[in-house]
Amino acid sequence: MDTNRRVLQIGAAVISCALFFRLLGGGVMETAAQALSQQTVTKIILFLETGRTLPTPPPEETVPPPEASVPTETQPAETLAVLAENPVELPPPAVFAQSDAALAEVRNATGYDIDPAGALFTPLSWELTGDEPTVLILHTHGTESYVNNEGYAESSAYRTLDEGYNVVSVGDRLAEMLSQKGIPVLHDRTLHDYPSYNGSYSLARETVCQYLAQYPSIQLVIDLHRDAITDSSGNQVGHTVSTDGGAAAKMMLVIGSNYGGLNHPNWQENFSLGVKLQVQLEKNQPGICRPISLRSSRFNQDLTPGMVLVEMGAAGNTRQEALLSAEILAQAIADLAHGTG
Repeated sequence: MDTNRRVLQIGAAVISCALFFRLLGGGVMETAAQALSQQTVTKIILFLETGRTLPTPPPEETVPPPEASVPTETQPAETLAVLAENPVELPPPAVFAQSDAALAEVRNATGYDIDPAGALFTPLSWELTGDEPTVLILHTHGTESYVNNEGYAESSAYRTLDEGYNVVSVGDRLAEMLSQKGIPVLHDRTLHDYPSYNGSYSLARETVCQYLAQYPSIQLVIDLHRDAITDSSGNQVGHTVSTDGGAAAKMMLVIGSNYGGLNHPNWQENFSLGVKLQVQLEKNQPGICRPISLRSSRFNQDLTPGMVLVEMGAAGNTRQEALLSAEILAQAIADLAHGTG
């Protein structure tokens, strides 16, 4: 009887398992079967044969997941190759501090919105030293002159052909000081406003074009003038600032634009240069500059992004005051050029 019973139990177990795995093999519970472990199947067979179950083993020790990998300084080879082919260009060392932006002062005669602080921090790359000329000085209005130390005009209408007294002599001093600082300079002493004042900018334009074609190394062009300021009575006046070397004529940078309708694609670059130069001048000698005059005309500055018009004092200043300002301007140009590299 026991033997028969044992046979029946085993047979029932075999039949049950066969049906169970038949269902699994037929795809009805294929996903669930994949999830069953060998130990679970053994438990089922033992229960069907004997009615007993296996004791539940203690839970296995939980293994924590691996920590996220921490990047190291070592870059994958392909990344290094990309970096080698496309090196990151770092900006040049900062020449100006954020607080220097307060030194920029502009009188805007155009309808453009301007950002002097943004122009100040726009990168400027100059190399004004070397064997080839890098600076050109010229005078659209070369006959402009000053009063003498006694307060009288050195010529009628504050103009003279004598290059020892007109603005050309101030250009001589500027060229001399730049040369002493290792900056090769050309000084064109042509009187573009003689014999006729009309058409002087057209003649000066031809001069600049000739120099730029002959000397592509030129990176800075200075059109040196003197201003004319009158008081309420119509008298010529001059503004000065006290320096260690004496009274110096205040100067004004004039920057052109395309607001008047003429083509001038580089005016923002000229403006950026003007702001940098003004701030450097003010850092070196506080009070030396009048506000930058941003104008609608282009003043031939469309010929190169490195061109500025400088009003070196006014008719009411003395030539000596203008000569001292030329020295201050030369120092600022050298500081700006060497600072930007």
